[in-house]
Amino acid sequence: MDGLFRLPALDADVFGWRQRTLKAAINCVGVGIHSGQRANLVIRPADPGCGIVFRRTDLGLDIAARFDNVCDTRLCTVLADPVNPAARVGTVEHLMAALAGHGIDNALIEVDGPEIPILDGSAGPFLFLLDCAGSVEQDAPRSIIEVRRPVRVTAGDSYAELRPLAPVTRSAPPVLEIDLSIEFDAPAIGRQSCSLRLTPDTFRHQIAEARTFALAPDIAELQTAGFGLGGSLDNVVVVDGETVLNPGGLRMDHEFANHKLLDAVGDMALAGGLLHGRFITHRGGHALNNRLLKALFADAAAWQSVTSEPLTVSAA
Repeated sequence: MDGLFRLPALDADVFGWRQRTLKAAINCVGVGIHSGQRANLVIRPADPGCGIVFRRTDLGLDIAARFDNVCDTRLCTVLADPVNPAARVGTVEHLMAALAGHGIDNALIEVDGPEIPILDGSAGPFLFLLDCAGSVEQDAPRSIIEVRRPVRVTAGDSYAELRPLAPVTRSAPPVLEIDLSIEFDAPAIGRQSCSLRLTPDTFRHQIAEARTFALAPDIAELQTAGFGLGGSLDNVVVVDGETVLNPGGLRMDHEFANHKLLDAVGDMALAGGLLHGRFITHRGGHALNNRLLKALFADAAAWQSVTSEPLTVSAA
């Protein structure tokens, strides 16, 4: 697979009990897939308990990476400042997925425009940046959100659901398990499904390199509506009926479903802690993912906060 980033394997296959941040800052420059605007991105270490925070350096304000700050889910996940809703950061899901897949709890993400660069359309380049920066364990327990009873949202024949797993114990670390299926009329995609038990290893080797995709007949209409202005065959898999238009073809089997799974990891990372539960979705997307988190946290009996060290349960 020529042109892919080489991502070294991690030694650990679990995320561990303590919070992590970057060892050093790392930066890149790229174009937003929807805005078409060039953006400078810097990912910096952050103190324990800070979580993931996006800083619009051109506006001088911070936006916490949380589900309740999501303001738009059309074709991507967009965060907005709750006090100034016009201040936004779009297409955060691939970077959020990379941070979650790398086990990073705390980071300050600086960007000088309204959208995170798309880079190659996957989380691979972001994971490469995080590898270059390195990570370090912090003197604070990881925040765990344990799903206690099923929560489900639907839209037509699409659905997304969270189900509980066995309770977290010292010998049974928290984990997010995902079962996902998609269905498209385009024969090149059709119906696909994939599953993942999220660990640094499975994220890196199964889904990190899966790219975003679009249907060729829809592109002109999307661009007229102001979306996809920075898209190209360098950062989007384009499908026309039975044909994948990218000269190099696909990177992996079920790349389309794997990318949807990648998006789901990024969206679920907006929970504000490591989710412990089973996520099941069919024909879902950013809107259903966000609705699911809102439904989870709206029901105090559906979740509990677990502190990993010592292992205790906090009031929901």
